[in-house]
Amino acid sequence: MKQQQQGDVLIHRITKLPKGVSSVSPKKGKFVLAEGEATGHSHTIPAVEEVELFEDENGTLFLKVDSPVELSHQEHNAQTIEQGVYEIGQVVEVDPFEEAVRVVAD
Repeated sequence: MKQQQQGDVLIHRITKLPKGVSSVSPKKGKFVLAEGEATGHSHTIPAVEEVELFEDENGTLFLKVDSPVELSHQEHNAQTIEQGVYEIGQVVEVDPFEEAVRVVAD
C-alpha cells in the first residue's frame, strides 16, 4: 500500500529516508506520530527494535519499519503498517470560498 490514513494522519510510502534526518526518541515505550490538541489522544506505534522514527529540520516525521507494526489511536481502528519507509503527514481541508487551507484536527 502506498498511502494509509488514520483520522487526520497520513502515512505515505517513500523509497528511502531523506538525508539529514535525526532520530526521535520514544515516549513511554511508544513513538508518537501525532497528538490531539483537545483530547490528548495520540496516534502511536510501539517502540520496538524493528521501528525507527526520524524528523527533519522542518518537523516532518519519517518512519522506518523493518517488520509489520500496529498503528493505534483511542478513537480509530488499529492499522497494520507494513515493512517500508514512510513520510508522516496530516490531512488538510481546502475552503475555496475563503481561499484557505487548514490542517484537519482529530
